[in-house]
Amino acid sequence: MHYTELKQAWTELTSAGQPFEIEEIEVRGSQVRSFKHAPPNIRAVWLSTVAFSERDYLVYQDERITYGQAHEKVNAITAWLWGQGVRRGDRVAVAMRNYPEWMLLYWACVSIGVACVGMNAWWITDELEYGLKDSGPKVLFCDSERLARVMERPQMAEGITIVGVRCDTLPPGVVPYEEVIAGGGAMPEVDVDPDDDACIFYTSGTTGFPKGAQLTHRGCVANLMNMSFSAQVQGLATMRANGIDPASVPAPNPPVGLITTPLFHVTANNCAAYVATASGGTMVLMYKWDAGEALRLIETEKVTAMSGVPTMAREVIMHPDFATTDTSSLLTLGGGGAQLQPDLVAKIDASVPTARPNTGYGMTETCGIITAVSADFFVDKPASCGPAMPSFEARCVDDNGNFLPVGEMGELWVKGAPVIKGYLNRPDATKESITDGWLHTGDVARIDEDGFIFLVDRKKDMVLRGGENVYCVEVEAVAYRHPAVAECCVFGVPDDRLGEEVGAAILVRSDASLTGQEFREHCLALMAKHKVPRYVWFLSEAIPRNASGKFLKRALRDSLKVDDAH
Repeated sequence: MHYTELKQAWTELTSAGQPFEIEEIEVRGSQVRSFKHAPPNIRAVWLSTVAFSERDYLVYQDERITYGQAHEKVNAITAWLWGQGVRRGDRVAVAMRNYPEWMLLYWACVSIGVACVGMNAWWITDELEYGLKDSGPKVLFCDSERLARVMERPQMAEGITIVGVRCDTLPPGVVPYEEVIAGGGAMPEVDVDPDDDACIFYTSGTTGFPKGAQLTHRGCVANLMNMSFSAQVQGLATMRANGIDPASVPAPNPPVGLITTPLFHVTANNCAAYVATASGGTMVLMYKWDAGEALRLIETEKVTAMSGVPTMAREVIMHPDFATTDTSSLLTLGGGGAQLQPDLVAKIDASVPTARPNTGYGMTETCGIITAVSADFFVDKPASCGPAMPSFEARCVDDNGNFLPVGEMGELWVKGAPVIKGYLNRPDATKESITDGWLHTGDVARIDEDGFIFLVDRKKDMVLRGGENVYCVEVEAVAYRHPAVAECCVFGVPDDRLGEEVGAAILVRSDASLTGQEFREHCLALMAKHKVPRYVWFLSEAIPRNASGKFLKRALRDSLKVDDAH
């Protein structure tokens, strides 16, 4: 493969005076890599898109919103928030499906230095209440489904102005969204600092409650730069290696991205949405994921890029309608949130003549991608998630915090401008996860001689289900709230579609009884549906332990058969 050309292109694009020039700056007491010519904040990114006013920006079912219309609505939202006394440093929560309003509210918040709190739309009432209490927003925008959950326990939103979006009827005191945008107005002039919180995105926590990651303007802009760099450097290297003069290749048309995952995650928001928006592209939104509907939209909207969790790409190319659908507009097809299996990389490359496979590995805690790989480089190393982007340093570390030589496996640590400020109201969790600017990813990896990272295992006790982090101890904590549960051990079970499903091995108290259905109903009442174990095993004896009394989780998992689960 053409790794010499890749290294040459990398050096060229990041050298002095070039768009992706790297510099060392001090951020929160640590020296980190950053892009010298990055926009100062997200407000600047959004304001730059005024130039695309005539283009379609957001497409949802039969609705189409141009950039010009989007700017009018964003300006109206900022003016209304300002009139409500919302100022730089405050927070505004958004709890809804992927409606067009989600993006408009996001750009409005970040443009005036207000942190947008992305509430997980799958949260049940308890989780929603926790998120509101933890983040303390001044305003909550929610759709009818989330509003109904808030109204189950109105005290959770005490002191918060609630705005109903796409609601047929509204309870007393809830402001209709139409009223927010009706007044129009200009965007207030606000000086937004790069280290201001841009958004609070929640990631499942190991203590039973999710943690609010504080993504900064600097971090989100750096992720946008990393995304753009990845496309340019690998494209440039591939063209040169194949004897193509890059100057002879016309500039690509604005992208049309199909947004398949929730906007309260970095995959859809910080990666797909940022790239489409900054380049004047179009975002096609879906009410919910459906492979058949995705194919229809790819054909009718001439989608050029689709990215979601790997199972989505697999479902698209395996769908009965795939062969009869025009997918010739697709240029990239792939995913993040979980590793693309090597067979899927080959299937994408073979199935869609115009599209090349791509993936990115990242975290909420890095505002998006850490690595990215595509096209020939991905096909050549399908088990890799690519090299770390320029604004990162990456090291494999042993259990004592020592950096390991190239090729040796250890926990992956990264440092750079995209690393989050910390976890909201959780200084201990922040200190545990970030050491002198180095983020502990919790993933075991190795880095080869070309700088490509290979994920080997997860150090964290976590299940990655369809791109959603499910922490085992969180599920175990809920399981133990059932009086019949004496012991419970939760772990991931490999799944072709979702990557992993949640499994639970349970020892029932001798004086009680429990069925799989009863256990799932118990869990469903206390946490989001995607965390509820699909596989439940009932054990006849105590869960095996090691010398220190900890469950031998891996040995237990390996001893159980899926066919024996309830």
